[in-house]
Amino acid sequence: MATQIFVNLAVNDLNKSVEFFTKLGYSFNPKFTDEKATCMIISDTIYIMLLTRPFFQTFTKKEIIDAHKSLECSICISADSKDAVNEMVDKAAAAGATIPNPATDYGFMYQHSFADLDGHHWEFVWMDPNGAPEHQG
Repeated sequence: MATQIFVNLAVNDLNKSVEFFTKLGYSFNPKFTDEKATCMIISDTIYIMLLTRPFFQTFTKKEIIDAHKSLECSICISADSKDAVNEMVDKAAAAGATIPNPATDYGFMYQHSFADLDGHHWEFVWMDPNGAPEHQG
């Protein structure tokens, strides 16, 4: 069985978050969805759990940050092309995301990012598998 990843994110309004990510083309697993949380499907092995802030807080004694003010992590997802990167960021902007930086083109890699409704940082990237520079150790 392939290893799966479940990224957990605190959201202020679960319904608005579902609406936002639906506009980006994502679907949700109804078996893992209720009024406190939902499971967004990225791929066969990658899932994003969107949890209401009060429910998320039950899993930790630490303070949950305000992602509009602090960066908790950057969620980076690959895309099939530069155009696919731009299409996803454009969809996000149209759905209410903010665009913190312009796209960056390194030649062998192209990336662009957005902040979702709760400020979580999402990065979409295309890489030319034949164009990456050799790592010098």
